[in-house]
Amino acid sequence: MRRRDQDVDQGRRAFLVNGALVIGFALVPGAGRAFADTEVDTLGTQVLAPDLAGSLRTNPFLDAWIRIDEKDGITVYTGKVELGTGVKTALLQVAAERLEVAPQAIRFITADTALTPNEGYTAGSHTMFDSGTALFNAAAQVRQLLLESAARQWAQPVEGLTTRDAVVHGRDGRSMTYAQAVAGVQLHRYASKDSPLKPAERFTLIGHSLPRLDIPAKVTGGASYVQDMRLPGMLHARVIRPPRRGSRLLDIDQPAIERMSGVIKLVRDGSYLAVIAKDEWQAIKAMRKGYELARWTEGDPLPESQNIHRLLTELPARRYPITHKGTPDAPAARRWKSTVTKQYLMHGSIGPSCSVAWFKDGLLTVWTHTQGVYPLRAGIAEMLRLTPEQVRCIHVEGSGCYGHNGADDAAADAALIAMAVPGQPVRLQWMREQENIWEPYSSAMRVELDAGLDDSGRLQHWNTELWTTPHNERIVNAGRLMPSWLLARPFIPAPSVPIAQPEGDGDRNVVPLYDVDSSRINMTFVTQMPFRTSAMRSLGAHINVFGIESAMDELAIQTNVDPVQFRLQHLSDPRARAVIEQAAKAFGWPHAAAGPGSGIGFAFARYKNIMGYCAIAVQVHVQRQTGEVVIDRVVTAVDVGQVVSPDGLRNQVEGGIVQSASWTLYEQVEYGPEGVRSYDWSGYPIIRFPALPRQVEVHLIDQPGEAFLGAAEIVQGPMAAALGNAMSQAMGRRLVSLPLARKGWQQSAGV
Repeated sequence: MRRRDQDVDQGRRAFLVNGALVIGFALVPGAGRAFADTEVDTLGTQVLAPDLAGSLRTNPFLDAWIRIDEKDGITVYTGKVELGTGVKTALLQVAAERLEVAPQAIRFITADTALTPNEGYTAGSHTMFDSGTALFNAAAQVRQLLLESAARQWAQPVEGLTTRDAVVHGRDGRSMTYAQAVAGVQLHRYASKDSPLKPAERFTLIGHSLPRLDIPAKVTGGASYVQDMRLPGMLHARVIRPPRRGSRLLDIDQPAIERMSGVIKLVRDGSYLAVIAKDEWQAIKAMRKGYELARWTEGDPLPESQNIHRLLTELPARRYPITHKGTPDAPAARRWKSTVTKQYLMHGSIGPSCSVAWFKDGLLTVWTHTQGVYPLRAGIAEMLRLTPEQVRCIHVEGSGCYGHNGADDAAADAALIAMAVPGQPVRLQWMREQENIWEPYSSAMRVELDAGLDDSGRLQHWNTELWTTPHNERIVNAGRLMPSWLLARPFIPAPSVPIAQPEGDGDRNVVPLYDVDSSRINMTFVTQMPFRTSAMRSLGAHINVFGIESAMDELAIQTNVDPVQFRLQHLSDPRARAVIEQAAKAFGWPHAAAGPGSGIGFAFARYKNIMGYCAIAVQVHVQRQTGEVVIDRVVTAVDVGQVVSPDGLRNQVEGGIVQSASWTLYEQVEYGPEGVRSYDWSGYPIIRFPALPRQVEVHLIDQPGEAFLGAAEIVQGPMAAALGNAMSQAMGRRLVSLPLARKGWQQSAGV
């Protein structure tokens, strides 16, 4: 680790002459302890300062984060992106709070490889944990440096100075703006390990709900998404995909397509095909003609969907021990054994993936709804055989994401196509069937559980065997970009490697937080699979928490103990106990289900066992003749540390409840030897408005002064589990195969 002044980069970020400044940040006490001091963090960025926390570990220089000058005022940077979660607003609140300025005084820039720090991916509920922590500390340190600068200029003690609205005030009535105070301050320095303290009771922005920055354009029909972008002279493009993975192009009548009205070019590179036209409808018509004229080889076969969970145990794989302790094979007084399964899921983004690219004067600029602009830049540069400096990736929000959907692949498409028409911007939009067939899916999984109790009713052993394909095929080389497979000189995807614990991959949250002396937990990581799979919100936690909480309910039934009390008996973590007690109290647990076909269920998890806590109680009614599920009531309590935006947090929890209900009840990719059948919404059901929970209550347990723990993925597992427990009670039998209500959807939809 280098910290000497002579090692300072004198490049574009070191523009401190004449008072210009850019800054970064340190940490909330305790944050970041989940990670070992490795050379690369869990989101793929190099660790430079392991003693710092949050993203200061990977971007320790203060001038990577904030700029203050007379011309532009205050600019704050983050490498994280807005995905519709409201996190951009929350990050702005954190920076404004610690700089002690109004949020309106800050120009806030997210995820641009020419401007912002490299924070890897926006994923895993890490935005507040990493970037929020960095901003919290860095902004406080910058403010302190400004105070010290003013104190030197006035020859006054720094303790007597105050700040308000980007102005430093002295006791004698003198004042200077932040832009004046920054003159002569060297901010191209490492952040300090310790930051000035500010009591949580003095916060005026953190802990309060501000209007979201991203909402006005969305509700007024303004330009909100990359799908809405229009540049002067912009051309339109569509891709022509093969029928399935492994198909190769045999022939296509290129002149017939290029003779069509408005068509500029058919881009052809090996088996890669795309059309460019003057307007969007012309591009669509040319794409359709291309599908008619192209001839392909058959491609890779797909299995029968009903065999997938058996097939997972037979495919080439590597076995990883997760935890082995105690005597997991000791005889148990009572035990529950079961196999829990989930199907392939798709992200199902409401707006199909899109990107705009422009190759001009040797620089390729790509506007994209990727979750990682820096990894994408590296992948595109490798694919096109450019240097990274020749590629700029700028994040623009997309209409739907929450995981590794088609965003990166669409950006690669746009980049390839733009190189064919230098000087002109190109908008590349996927079609619905292309999104559904070619996006990376969430893995199908098989989880075998064996949990046992001793004579006193305490957990004695917990054994799990799980099978999964990868949940982390993010862009680490050009071969992870799907269009690169089709080129005349194709790229090979980097080998699949699971994310290590405690973050986890398919094994995320597979280790129970409950107190148990003996366990044997293993993951079989399937490396050759029929579908490309990658990250979807919560990764393996969705099914693993479902399985754990199913087992806890069944063991509680065997011992004739209330399920909530059974959980509390096996938890020593006081914050875990607090969310369970709060959710149960607010729900009025226990109470009798309302008649035949009704059931109540409870579930709990701490996300990854290191981040946010969530407990949920659910009441449902199941129409036994049709399988239709009515979610009558959902009550949840969450603890994500210091709450920044109560309204934003509630939105995240409520959205996660709906998303998890959709996955758990209805969603699965339909496929067979002939190919994927879920190419439109009729073949891939998501929850409909009539099926939404009728009542949702969210109770926030604020922890002022504690670390930001992240909220976006804490609820998916507990909601699935509570729903499963409630439905099992309602139907009088344990349900272990997701989705739980597919039959009911088919009947109500007339399928």
